[in-house]
Order: sequence, then C-alpha cells, then structure tokens
Amino acid sequence: MPENPSSQLEKYLPPPVLALVKIAGLSASDLGQELYIVGGVVRDLFLGRANFDFDLVVEGDAISLAGKLAKDSQAKLRIHTRFGTAKLNYPGFSLDLATARSETYSKPGALPTVKPGSLKDDLIRRDFSINAMALHLNPQRFGELIDLYNGKDDLERRLIRILHTKSFIDDPTRILRAIRYEQRLGFKLEAETEKLLRRDVSMLDTISGDRIRHELELILKEDEPERAIRRAEELGVLGQLHPSLKGNGWLSKMFAKARQIGKLTSLSTIYLCLLIYNLSEKANEQFISRLNFPKNSSQAARQTLQLKAQLHNLANPGMEPSDIYRLLHGYSATAIQANALASESPVTSQHLNLYLNKLRYVKPLLNGEDLKKLGVPAGPKIGDILNALQKAKLDGEVRTRKDEEKLINGLRLNCVCKPPLSSSKRQIPNNI
Repeated sequence: MPENPSSQLEKYLPPPVLALVKIAGLSASDLGQELYIVGGVVRDLFLGRANFDFDLVVEGDAISLAGKLAKDSQAKLRIHTRFGTAKLNYPGFSLDLATARSETYSKPGALPTVKPGSLKDDLIRRDFSINAMALHLNPQRFGELIDLYNGKDDLERRLIRILHTKSFIDDPTRILRAIRYEQRLGFKLEAETEKLLRRDVSMLDTISGDRIRHELELILKEDEPERAIRRAEELGVLGQLHPSLKGNGWLSKMFAKARQIGKLTSLSTIYLCLLIYNLSEKANEQFISRLNFPKNSSQAARQTLQLKAQLHNLANPGMEPSDIYRLLHGYSATAIQANALASESPVTSQHLNLYLNKLRYVKPLLNGEDLKKLGVPAGPKIGDILNALQKAKLDGEVRTRKDEEKLINGLRLNCVCKPPLSSSKRQIPNNI
C-alpha cells in the first residue's frame, strides 16, 4: 500500500523545516488562509530526490503570513510587495512564500501579466504536470495531495507533459526546461508534448537572449549536460540557438574528460568553451551576441578559439618552458583548459597542462626593489632584466636567490636583456 503523503512529507523535510512549515500552516489557518508546499519539492519528495527549494503558496496574502512568521521566529524577512512574495531566511535554509496567482500572456514569448488567484490558477500556470502538484500544510489537512493535472501518474509513467497546448508558445523557455528535466530524471517527453515542442521550436526567437542563456546555463550545471545537449540537437532546439552547434559524440567525450579534471576553473564555463569549440569565430560572435553572454563567459569563449588557432606553435616536443610561457601568458585558464582537453596532439596538451599546473606560477625570488639595491638603475632596464630573470627561472637556469643575484649582476654589466615574455598579450585582439 502506498505511503500516505503526510507521513512522506514528515520524513522528507529536515526537522527544522518540518517544524516551521507546521507552524506556518497553523498561522495560515489562524489568518483564515490556505497554505501549500508546491512544485519541485513535491515532485522530488515522491521521487526520493533531495530538494532544498522550499516554495510555499498562500491562498490569501503571503506577505501578511510571512510577517507573522518572521515576528514569531525572528527570521530575516524580505518582501516584494509588487509580486506578492516574501522570503524568510533561517540559519541553514530559507522559505519562499508567494500569493497564489494567475497569469495571462499578451503575446507569444512575452513576460506574463500576474494577478492574485486561486491555487488552481497558480498550478495551471506551471510548466509541467510533475511540477504542478501541491501538499496542503494547514493542520486539519496536513500532507493532503492536490494533483489537479495528474502529475503523480506522470511521475509513475516517467513522463514530461505540459499542461496545455499553448504552453511552449506562452513561455518558450519551457522547451529547454522540458529537455533538462527529461534528461535529469531519465524520463521521456509525453508524445503530444514532444510533438508540440517540435512544432514550437521557432518560438525561441520570440524571447530575449538572456532568458535562453539562463536556461542553457542551468543545463550546463547538470551532472551530465551532454545528454540534454544531444537531445536538444535531436529535437531541433540546438540548431535554433545557432545552426553550427552540435551535440555529438565528440562533445560527450570532451564533457566526460572535463569532469575528470574540472578543478581549475568553473566546470560550466569549460563546458561552454567546448560547446563552441568547433564554431568559426564569426559563428561564435553570433552565438555570444544572441544569448548576451556576460563578459567573463564571452572572453573565455573568444580566447578558446583564438588559442585554438595558435596550437600548432605548441606542437614541438623540444620547446623550452619559457617559450610555452610566452605563447600562453595572457590567455585565461579556462581557454587553456578547454584547449588542453580538445587538442588532438598529446605534445600540445602536455605543454598546455604544464603551463596550467606549473609554469604560470613560476616567479623570480627577486623583484624590482631588489634590482635597484643591486645597482640596476630605475627605468626600462629593470623590466627587461626581470623578464630575462623569469625566463632563466622557467628554464631552470637559476634556482636560488644567490643564482638570481649572480645572473642579475651579469645582465647589469653586459646589458644582455631578452624580449619580454609577456609579448604574446599583444597578439590577443583588443575585443576580449
């Protein structure tokens, strides 16, 4: 016999959260309001998956209920009067409260017009049936399941199903969200939902790049984002973001390799750099512009392709460490990491990893002030000698402070100064 949802809820919620939602339900009842826990947390409760996004919906006034709870518990309260929402921050967790609301869309892809409504209104505006379930929190009905759109059945059948035929037209970000949930949970798109998704793929052009980018960033934070990207290509979604993007076996292999290393920079940014790795620079610029990527992501993507064009210079197995440093200094660690993963040359990858793991951290023991004390006059010569000193340090020609002082004395007397090791910075276009 299936377990009662109320006992499931009591086992699922961490004890401090459970205690608080019971108090919240009692307070709502005292105010003549109805309180529910809704959305993803209900879905994941039934799936036995952890979820710490505790979203509560109030049939009544969420702000007044939140105010009462904050006063009684000394929680930190943030309210958004315009949206009828509030957040209660407690040590270790938070609760989001929202007044039940309805939505209307003035045109496809537009942001919705919102007004207070019933729980039924609030649930129908959600993306998929499995995210449109609620559990009552008022004491007399605690844990009672409200499942107006058969989300529990769809969980058991492992299906992703939209709630009405205009769902993807109203909010095309649901297209990317459907794929993300399908692949995360190991579900399938319900047949009519997949048919409508394929029909409405072009609706992605009706929404801003920021909204699409946000959904792509969420995909890239999944445990195995290549699954969703491959599925997006199958459904014609990836090509809608840019025709040159591919979700093929090569990308899956690169993403898996990245997870084995992913310790130097943001893994999701490395995924992005691998996603665009086989684009032309022109196509990459179009993609960056369409999705309005922020500066750090744009820079990493651009530098990835710029470095890719220079990789042939790193294929010589006899290169000195200082030559490797000179070629790579000025590129971001993310761009170098992406190229180290993607390069087909073992020698090139070895040189890229040597820079990442060692060479970029090599610094002389002596600085400009030390040079002045050794008799080097202030001026450009200090910079030249420091560069020569770093080259010697990289190539293992000096190791100790005494070695460095000896080299400096020779350079000072003979004026034998090498070109700056950082000259490659000037090879990088100014637009990054």
